[in-house]
Amino acid sequence: MSVSRALLSVSDKTGLVELARGLVELGIEILSTGGTARTLTSAGIPVTPVEEVTGFPEMMDGRVKTLHPAIHGGILANRAVPEHMSAIARAGIKPIDLVVVNLYPFEQTVADESVSLETAVENIDIGGPAMTRAAAKNFQSVAVVVDPADYPEVLTALRAPERSVPLEMRRRLATKSFAHTSAYDAAISAWLRGSGDLFPETLTIPLKLVQPMRYGENPHQKGAFYRHAGYQGPTLADATLLSGLEISYNNIQDADAALRVVMSFQDTACAIIKHTNPCGCALGADPVQAFRRAKEGDPVSAFGGIVAFNRPVTDAVASALCEKYQKWDIIVAPSFDEDALERITTRKSWGSTVRLIAVPGMESGESTAYVTGAALDFKRVLGGMLAQEPDRRVLAPEDLKVVSKAQPTPEQMEQMLFAWTIMRHVKSNAIVLCKDFQLLGAGAGQMNRVNSVHLALRQAGDKAEGCVLASDAFFPFPDGPEMAIQGGVKAIIEPGGSTKDAEVIAVCDQYGIPLVFTGVRHFKH
Repeated sequence: MSVSRALLSVSDKTGLVELARGLVELGIEILSTGGTARTLTSAGIPVTPVEEVTGFPEMMDGRVKTLHPAIHGGILANRAVPEHMSAIARAGIKPIDLVVVNLYPFEQTVADESVSLETAVENIDIGGPAMTRAAAKNFQSVAVVVDPADYPEVLTALRAPERSVPLEMRRRLATKSFAHTSAYDAAISAWLRGSGDLFPETLTIPLKLVQPMRYGENPHQKGAFYRHAGYQGPTLADATLLSGLEISYNNIQDADAALRVVMSFQDTACAIIKHTNPCGCALGADPVQAFRRAKEGDPVSAFGGIVAFNRPVTDAVASALCEKYQKWDIIVAPSFDEDALERITTRKSWGSTVRLIAVPGMESGESTAYVTGAALDFKRVLGGMLAQEPDRRVLAPEDLKVVSKAQPTPEQMEQMLFAWTIMRHVKSNAIVLCKDFQLLGAGAGQMNRVNSVHLALRQAGDKAEGCVLASDAFFPFPDGPEMAIQGGVKAIIEPGGSTKDAEVIAVCDQYGIPLVFTGVRHFKH
């Protein structure tokens, strides 16, 4: 497939001039439209305007410019079908061998919450997707390029003696083009749908590859990391790996869990994660204090864990992280100052391997900003996907119902809400024990709630005395609360709703312990 004629029409002008110069040097005629043509002309590159080919000027503010047989006939003609070539010859249409298109910046446009309906609609590209799909359909005769990152490879192919784009490359570029237009349409569909219909009959999820992984959860599994195209909040997909080993599939899961925990708090917080569960979490007057208190909660599990801060890591924080008998796999924060980077990365034995990850915007707390419709969480099951709203329910004191005779003090109420916030990030069955805005014990992922209580008490040890307990679901029997109270717990917060609620309340009344019902459950499977 020799290339003699190319059509260039792009919104993203990255690499455009260099590509066009390369094509002209090869003697390839360039057709172009609107802003693309003006950019090329300004750079001194000869261009044939599309209106000279179609015989019609752009119409309706550019809504119609390439939707014409002189363009689509040139793109869609199959060079291997004589009837196709005869048909365009009779119509005076010349073949178009290379189509370089990227689309109006729809997602960037609607990311601005103040954008008007009219502006958003005008950024729905019609001609671009039509040309892209036409060229991709006819990949056996035409090369289509939608990503500036592919320009150098295409030019290299055209500079070879064959002066053509190989069939296998054309097929790969066509595959990429269909994925590109599919994601574009998904973004438009989600925006038009808005938040009114969370679960439409057909749901397309636009995902863009961030990076392939060395492997998945285990070395025998392949893995990759994709970004949800519509998400606009803090995310590891936008993070910068400042130092350390390449990040892995499991690293991303653990770092994301840590990120979610610290972003749940507006106050200065530190969380330490092991296998996606918080083994330490605390608030502090500053990040150093928050870190020290988080580590105190379970110093054994903390070793080799993932640490996250919702404040920048300074040299003082780095100094605390680098103290003896400590080792960290990942440290996540909004930013790291130069002194902190140097101190951590030059730490003997593990400094060169620890992954330092900067996530912009995470100081602002949890984000609900999705431009392509409502945010959904997904879980894969055999043959399908489960979809749900993210669990972002936040409780205030007025949402709580005291069901015991004993009334919680204001301090206990604050501690219960702190424990409740951490607990929703712990795998079910989840029990957490907290005191003085510090996680001291956690029971996660157990098959019954009593075992979770036992594990939380064992981890807290003597520190359980005076703790508050949060449970992600109701206690089905009074044995769990009784074990907790006998272990030193002084207040309990749970959803309520069990057929045995009266017995649970009676046990708390027997010991004079405040019991608060939330009416909200936080299962995390």
